[in-house]
Amino acid sequence: MSVSRPAWVLLLGVPACLGQARLEEILAKLADGQERAVEARKSIVYRQDTWVRLLRTNGKLSREEKRQYTVAPSAKGFDKKLDRFEGRYERGGKLLTYEKPNHKYKDLDIDGDLIEDLTNDLVNDTKSRDGISKDLFPLTRNEQRHYIFKLDGARRIAGVEALRVTFEPKKVPDGDEDRVWAGEVLIHPEEFQPLLVSTRLALKIPVAVKVIFGIDIKQLGFNVTYRKVADGLWFPSTYGTEFGLKVLFGYKRNITMNVTNTDFRQTDAVSHITFEGPAEKRN
Repeated sequence: MSVSRPAWVLLLGVPACLGQARLEEILAKLADGQERAVEARKSIVYRQDTWVRLLRTNGKLSREEKRQYTVAPSAKGFDKKLDRFEGRYERGGKLLTYEKPNHKYKDLDIDGDLIEDLTNDLVNDTKSRDGISKDLFPLTRNEQRHYIFKLDGARRIAGVEALRVTFEPKKVPDGDEDRVWAGEVLIHPEEFQPLLVSTRLALKIPVAVKVIFGIDIKQLGFNVTYRKVADGLWFPSTYGTEFGLKVLFGYKRNITMNVTNTDFRQTDAVSHITFEGPAEKRN
């Protein structure tokens, strides 16, 4: 009786050239899967919850914002409607609330500018169908050409033995390459869709961050998980980052950002697609 084995097992004990061929096959199928998933998302409306927190080095909250959006597809990407907003900032030892984004309680409000820029830059990328900057996660065929990949065994996640592929940006002689992320992607062994992508800063601080802050950043990286919410439809379900920020003139913050996508619906049908997640329990 034959026993089926995960695809990665077949790599053990085979020549390196065959392993490379297998890796190229995986990356090609991953790129094809991303194209299908992006196409499927064009008819989906969903809810997005974001939570950004700025903490002082003693752990006390300096500022936070919670936003709830309805996200709908458009011809060039997506449209976001802000349904709910909650903001708080610390002043004089008390937490004060505000009800609209981009709130300034003083002329030089660094926390206010920072929290607005983070939200716009990291989850509102208008060039992406889901708002997440595409160069953070090199899964599409166009992005893959900027990276070096390595097939590195498997890891069990979401009930399957996922293929583990690590990546790092290619070195560019003239130093003009703007890809700065390294990390790993766990890939479903049959559907060749990502289940988890983790990145870390591999090279220089991104240009956008440099321009805004001009500073020292520690442990900057991102994690995004994907879920299958219907046949042919995979969607980023959670997205997060946590890092420390230090500016030369003494401004220091520990920053966390969490994004959750839920309540998926077809725009041209009455059907309602959803899966369990933490945001389902929030009002």
